[in-house]
Amino acid sequence: MQHLVPAHVRSQPGTRSPAPAARPAVDAEALAVLHRAARALMAGLPELAERLVDLLVAREPAYRAAMEADAESVRDEVRRSLRLNVGSLIQPGELREAAHRCSWAIGRARAERGLPLDALLRAFRLGGGMIWQELVDETTRRHPSDARLLVHVAADVWNFVDDHCAVAADAYRQTERELMWRRENRLRLMTAALLDGTARIADLPATAAALGLPEHGRYAVVLARLPSGRAFADVRGQVSLSGLRVLWYRDRDGEGSYGIVLLGDRSHDGEQPGRGHDGGLLDADRGPGSAPAAEAGPDGADGADGADGRGGEHPGTHGPDVDAGEIARRLTAPPVARIGVSPVVEGLAAIGDARRLADTALRACPRVGGTVVLEEHLPAALVVSAPVLGAALSKRVLGPLLRLDLSDRDVMLDTLTVWLACDGSAQRAAGRLYCHRNTVLNRLRRCEQLTGRSLTRPADVVELSLALAAHSLLDP
Repeated sequence: MQHLVPAHVRSQPGTRSPAPAARPAVDAEALAVLHRAARALMAGLPELAERLVDLLVAREPAYRAAMEADAESVRDEVRRSLRLNVGSLIQPGELREAAHRCSWAIGRARAERGLPLDALLRAFRLGGGMIWQELVDETTRRHPSDARLLVHVAADVWNFVDDHCAVAADAYRQTERELMWRRENRLRLMTAALLDGTARIADLPATAAALGLPEHGRYAVVLARLPSGRAFADVRGQVSLSGLRVLWYRDRDGEGSYGIVLLGDRSHDGEQPGRGHDGGLLDADRGPGSAPAAEAGPDGADGADGADGRGGEHPGTHGPDVDAGEIARRLTAPPVARIGVSPVVEGLAAIGDARRLADTALRACPRVGGTVVLEEHLPAALVVSAPVLGAALSKRVLGPLLRLDLSDRDVMLDTLTVWLACDGSAQRAAGRLYCHRNTVLNRLRRCEQLTGRSLTRPADVVELSLALAAHSLLDP
């Protein structure tokens, strides 16, 4: 087999360039030689296609696997590509666009089948190299004296190959972005259905497989919200759960993020700790082609830990006794963050219920920030669950106190709140309020007189406690 450019026609250092006036005639003659050799290749195209398929299988493991999976589609691509590309050497005006469309279709098809891009480009260059070598061999064998003329079209032929590599690569990358967007959108929709409680029972196995979560796991939902004006990236970067696997999903209003927290897996015998994960996030605003978080995610993955929201850094320590309080203990968040934690639920089918309870927990969270585990703040949760009744209770019970002068009102409300927080101990309340015990007692007696409630009567204490919670959480 001859070299791509025969040695006797290669340019040597110091060789004088041809005169410009002689180029058109030489180029026309070289093109005639190229067309004649290309027509000969067209006659033996089936054999050439089989040889190229054998070469791809021998040199490219990815194409070897593709042949094992669907040999006919690979052969069909090779035949169509060779027919149009060799034909476009003869009739560039008529077949150039068709050849480009063929290369685009091949790039798209191979992206959809998961063939690596570098393997695809090597295949195009192997095909280009084989075509060029066949052109040289055909001319050398039948018209040896004309072989020297092919050097004048060598650059055009290889530019032609590079052009088709670029077309295939563009199609591949565009398809890859579309596939990534579709996958992330599918994960977002799946996660949204879980949180909304609209996921069909029949779809749960597929959802579990796609999100990498056990269908029968033990879960809690966390709702994290930062002050308005902070970006969603702040939630992902500043709110974390060490050693627990979390799939984050951005709230539709863009003000907060839900985290589906895996606490255990009942699909195996005993409780099997999962791989640690902190930050699988699927961002609803991420556009096509953006890198996941992974945090994989749906209106999320993040994908910062991958577009699917999966990942893992720390070994989990989940077990049958892990409760929602464990989430609060492992939680790291800025003081200004408001976070609500749902009770533990069983299975993906109950994620919607957990999400609604996380919403309630967040409403029971102080405005200044903090973490509320719903099971530990049920009285406050009752108040925020019925805001109209809570506001009416606050007005009825605390109305006389609320009508005091601002400074006097705040002193009375603070004293009553601290006294309740200290389990009714005036001494401890005095320490927190930096005043004398008798001062606390005097203020409490005044509260009793104004409200008509007795702090020694359990029912009145409950009423006062709920009214204070309603005032703190519901009043603007």
